[in-house]
Amino acid sequence: MTSDPLAPLDLAFWNIESAEHPMHLGALGVFEAHSPTAGAHAADLLAARAAAVPGLRMRIRDVWQPLSFGGATREPAPDFDPLDHVRLHAPTADFHAEAGRLMERPLERGRPPWEAHVLPGEDGVSFAVLFKFHHALADGLRALTLAAAILDPMDLPERRPRREEPSPGFLPDVRKLPGLVRGAVSDVGRALDIGASVALSGVGVRSSSALTAEPSGTRRTAGVVIDLDDVHRVRKAQGGTVNDVLIAVVAGALRRWLDERGDGSDGVAPRALIPVSKRRPRTAHPQGNRLSGYLMRLPVGDPDPLARLDTVRTAMDRNKDAGPNRGAGAVALLADHVPPLGHRLGGPLVSQAARLWFDILVTSVPLPSLGLKLGGNPVTQVFPLAPLARGQSLAVAVSTYRGHVHYGLVADAEAVPDLDVLARALTAEVETLITACEA
Repeated sequence: MTSDPLAPLDLAFWNIESAEHPMHLGALGVFEAHSPTAGAHAADLLAARAAAVPGLRMRIRDVWQPLSFGGATREPAPDFDPLDHVRLHAPTADFHAEAGRLMERPLERGRPPWEAHVLPGEDGVSFAVLFKFHHALADGLRALTLAAAILDPMDLPERRPRREEPSPGFLPDVRKLPGLVRGAVSDVGRALDIGASVALSGVGVRSSSALTAEPSGTRRTAGVVIDLDDVHRVRKAQGGTVNDVLIAVVAGALRRWLDERGDGSDGVAPRALIPVSKRRPRTAHPQGNRLSGYLMRLPVGDPDPLARLDTVRTAMDRNKDAGPNRGAGAVALLADHVPPLGHRLGGPLVSQAARLWFDILVTSVPLPSLGLKLGGNPVTQVFPLAPLARGQSLAVAVSTYRGHVHYGLVADAEAVPDLDVLARALTAEVETLITACEA
């Protein structure tokens, strides 16, 4: 294994982290336990298998060499010990309560930035594993690959080996200069377009103070499971995509939650960032984050559930027509044009600007349709958990797994002590949409 320079967006994630806002993503998997000792056996398996996964041995090291001053690389940790990363906890009756406390803690930056926490259930018939991966080490797809490597083997289709591209020299090929010039001009125009869109995105519509908070460093998590067939019933009746329905459910749940806590939802339309993966499976840097995003106003203030869904569908269609390289949601693409030292010095400022860009993150994490197991114990639920940006109190992640939709909610525990109310509102909103479609 050799060192691998961090891609610009990875470097940005590495530098915007703070103690109150750790930049790790997570996944809480709940397993059916075949025996009361299944959790302890699972911890042993994870530690034994992690030693053989090259990606889990990679630490991130800052670089201060002249040509990459202020950058960082992934490189093998010389003293890697899986037991530093896999931890068995005492039995618990509440997996999400434990996950919230564990999500508060930043990953140790001096060693490979990932952890697996095994949480045996007090009932003796279940256990959970909380995986944490720093966003600079892996995006959602890469984190899934790393986690799957230490679960039981799955029968996956073979992938053709990618063709290695020659390493670029210090000077560009003169035959490519016209294209490079056109690309540079295009990049400048795109940057100006994105900047203007960001400036306009905050104009004219009210958000909610419930979605913003001074950082407390505390975390609370919750999970909601919805039958995918119910989502398809709504989609077939009203059109659009499954993702449109899932986003509309978030909008309706936020309306219920705000009204129940007395904050009021009239006129509220928070800006939701919907990340879009630009990863290509055979690119030269498969570990690096390649993300853009769509920015849209969630129609929280609209009292009609079907009108909310129509608004979401229209907004998503408009974003897709424009593509992931344009608009306010594509700010992440600008990281490619910032030198390493700029990320190093500007990271703290960028982290504080997140609330000026969007109000809530709503992200989707793909999962395989095949059943996941650990030590022969099947996964019954998987809740993705997104990082919480500075100044924001709530992030929503969603995955579909074996006929069910799993919402993973992460909140600032002090700003959102009633996260369970929002969780119940998600379930209620699906029922409302079904009733509205049948009326």
